[in-house]
Amino acid sequence: MTGELTTASVQWALGRFSAKMHLCADELNSLDGALGDGDLGVNMLRAADRLTTEAPNLPADVGMALLKCAQAFTSVSASTYGTLLATGLMAAAKLTKSRTAVPWPEVSSLLGAAVQAMSDRGKGNLGDKTVLDAVEAVRRAAQGLNEPTNIAAAAVAAVADAMDRLRDCQFQQGRARIFGAKGIGRDDPGMVAFLRIVESLLPESSE
Repeated sequence: MTGELTTASVQWALGRFSAKMHLCADELNSLDGALGDGDLGVNMLRAADRLTTEAPNLPADVGMALLKCAQAFTSVSASTYGTLLATGLMAAAKLTKSRTAVPWPEVSSLLGAAVQAMSDRGKGNLGDKTVLDAVEAVRRAAQGLNEPTNIAAAAVAAVADAMDRLRDCQFQQGRARIFGAKGIGRDDPGMVAFLRIVESLLPESSE
């Protein structure tokens, strides 16, 4: 991993993401099946495979590389989750357009833009027990950090903490909200998926 966020960093992360999705797709399908359509793992795996195909051809422009990643998500999945992730990537792409390197401390502000864009697109709020809470947790955890390994470790801990904090809350968005009080004690599948994504960025010895 380079000293700054570059397209090479993105390509490395996509490789790790793809490998992780092949390992946890069944888990995500099972979690999603208890609350929704049961295809979260399938959709994430499709996205991973498409991104693996796109990775070698990503441009050096970080913003354009992230935009290509967003387009890959939308091309293989019409799910709300895929759309939200693509929306977050597009927000980050806008801030990094025409740049070939981005200092790691800027990751927090990129995530902040992603949170806002995802909230606007999905009409969701922090505390609704969705992936939005996971991304915001990583945004806060990444503040002031300038080394990718530290950012990844902080991200994993932050998402796990957010899941712990919200586990005893009801779902407020999507099909899961119809479960009402029965949703208490369950993790949001989208938050679990995001946890698996950030876990994939840990050094091999930390997984």
